[in-house]
Amino acid sequence: MKIYKTIKGILIEEKDRFFLVQNDWDGFINNDNLFSGVLSLIKNLEPIPDVGDILKNELLPPIGSQEIWASGVTYMRSKSARMEESKDAGGGDFYDKVYEAERPELFFKSTAYRSVGPGEKVRIRKDSTWNVPEPELTLMISSSGKIIGYTIGNDMSSRDIEGQNPLYLPQAKTYDGSAAIGPCIYVTEKPLLPTVRIELEIIRNGKSVYTGDVNISQIKRKFTDLAEFLFRETGFPAGCLLMTGTGIVPPNDFTLASGDVVKIRIEPIGELVNEVE
Repeated sequence: MKIYKTIKGILIEEKDRFFLVQNDWDGFINNDNLFSGVLSLIKNLEPIPDVGDILKNELLPPIGSQEIWASGVTYMRSKSARMEESKDAGGGDFYDKVYEAERPELFFKSTAYRSVGPGEKVRIRKDSTWNVPEPELTLMISSSGKIIGYTIGNDMSSRDIEGQNPLYLPQAKTYDGSAAIGPCIYVTEKPLLPTVRIELEIIRNGKSVYTGDVNISQIKRKFTDLAEFLFRETGFPAGCLLMTGTGIVPPNDFTLASGDVVKIRIEPIGELVNEVE
């Protein structure tokens, strides 16, 4: 089941049928029994016949008053990349310790007004010279701390800034247009299979200049553990979104440029496409 936030309302896709409901996003999505609740709701609704224009032109980022948080150093590749970029600043060993520690790295990423949705433009910082997308499976978590769905996240990152000093991480991660999410919230009765693959493609001037993929089985930490640590001593009245880290890192000589197109695909969720401003 897929739940889209659109200009016209909340669009529900279930077994190739689509239903449009006029509900408040926060109240609708923050439901520990979201899957069964939505099935019960649409049982008495008539499907709408044509959703092509809605899916193509009217999608919004699937977020209301939720905050977006993120996890770091959850894949071996991201640990290695962080160590490489910060070794000259003396911070390389920090990331090795985080990777092995019980406590994960969790950090605030974005609010709704700083994030963008499908087809919108992500940004790179003007005071940065080394910028990359970070494609991440993103958890939708209810206010009780339960994982109720999944979406795609792009954790845009300024690697030169975070490499200068680990304390600069918030500036490298949190700025206007630094987070893209979408296209929907995927809701299922069972957790995602470990064979689910995250795919990244970066297109420049109509040509593919980088591709990469990784299975979510490569993540070191359990999603339930990440959610439990995030909710320790921190409340989220409308729930929250949590990016789970990246296992795809472009080579050190690559940086994003204005006009690049970032495509992130995670089946069965879909594809998130954003141009770089």
